[in-house]
Amino acid sequence: MRRWLITGAGSGIGRAVAELAGEVGDAVAIVGRRELAATARAVEEAGGTAVPIQADLAAADGPDAVASAAAEGLGGVDVLVNSAALHVGGRLASLSDDDYRAVLEIGLVSPFRLIRAVAAGMEAGGAVVNIGAVVGLRGFPGDSPYGSAKGGLAGLTKVLGVELAPQGITVNLIVPGFTDTEMTEGVDDVAKERIVHSIPLRRTAAAVEIARVVHWVAQTPYMTGAVIPVDGGLMAGFGTH
Repeated sequence: MRRWLITGAGSGIGRAVAELAGEVGDAVAIVGRRELAATARAVEEAGGTAVPIQADLAAADGPDAVASAAAEGLGGVDVLVNSAALHVGGRLASLSDDDYRAVLEIGLVSPFRLIRAVAAGMEAGGAVVNIGAVVGLRGFPGDSPYGSAKGGLAGLTKVLGVELAPQGITVNLIVPGFTDTEMTEGVDDVAKERIVHSIPLRRTAAAVEIARVVHWVAQTPYMTGAVIPVDGGLMAGFGTH
């Protein structure tokens, strides 16, 4: 049995990762700002154990408190998945400093702080899986806060993949393409059609398709500091039609 700490577990990719962990009988600390009862129930119905932790990762003591609660509730953490994210879009001239900082706080600073807190007690064979985004590796106008956070997460992954290797801890980044989650529900049909047309596989991803890769990466011992796209060929086909 492995012990998972998953942020952003209330919905989307984070919830899908938690449910898959439940299917193999693992224990999962699920973290979110909102009600986590549905995710906890899904994990337990699948056969796992759920420890809900409702918390604000942007709070001064948020990541450290979450790490402590997870370690206490699970008896330790074997896999940390940083899936929590905040998206605020807008062109450069219209973005406020506060919006920019808020996105980075959730998408980059809190993963750094969580990894620092969890790695201190993680045993050899442990894994950190960060969830990135295509926008962190190629530019999309109007997405500078989110792109900055996800681009920074890619750099953090590479550095910590090297830094934590002597402890036997792997650190990798999954880069989903356009995935059907609550965050993407607001995209209008015209924009979505344009996005799908740019994806070589000509469809969006289901959250569980990303979650399966997260699980594989979390148990792969000889890969660290890697950036793994799961994007339907979007980045490989950039500029093609």
